[in-house]
Amino acid sequence: MSDAVTRLGEVRALIARAAGDAGRKPAEVTLVAVSKTFGIEEIAPVIAAGQSVFGENRVQEAKAKWPELRARAAAQGRTVELHLIGPLQSNKAREAVELFDWIETVDRPKIAAALAAEMKATGRRPRLLVQINTGAEPQKAGVLPADADAFLAECRDVHGLTIEGLMCIPPADELASPHFALMAKIAARHGLKTLSMGMSADYPLAIQLGATHVRVGSAIFGAR
Repeated sequence: MSDAVTRLGEVRALIARAAGDAGRKPAEVTLVAVSKTFGIEEIAPVIAAGQSVFGENRVQEAKAKWPELRARAAAQGRTVELHLIGPLQSNKAREAVELFDWIETVDRPKIAAALAAEMKATGRRPRLLVQINTGAEPQKAGVLPADADAFLAECRDVHGLTIEGLMCIPPADELASPHFALMAKIAARHGLKTLSMGMSADYPLAIQLGATHVRVGSAIFGAR
């Protein structure tokens, strides 16, 4: 996995450069290394190289590998922050609340209600983002932009959830910049400071348009 460690350094350098070009500090951008489909022995060297924030798409996959990875990290004096970046089913809400530090894919009332109930039951308080389906793609999860204001109000007023920001995955066949700009506009309207946007193909652009978190997988770990 020396290649992944090398690529990690390259990604960090590009983040620093993009932040500088945008008049921002590199520390204002959190790199979420997307480790979905990769195993413990592939991820461990990246943790050892100093990466502390990771993203997973599926609760069950994360549950199978992250307790051991966290134990290994702790033995090295390191802590790991884990983000759920894939769709969440309501019957996995308890496991997600127990395992993840961030849940980036709050996207419908049923999930908001389930998370509120499990957070109350467990005492765990993962940080929450609402996923916006900026391209209104029927196959993709997320709240439609036109419904974002009402859903954010429902999360707050009905379910008592603190939403810290927004997350999106723009359409693969469209320019990402209008989608990132739309995200920033919705976030500003609600005083939200966290924007999780930008992946391996477009994270420098996302940083220029205000991303606070970029989710980078293949540019670090290689093709899946």
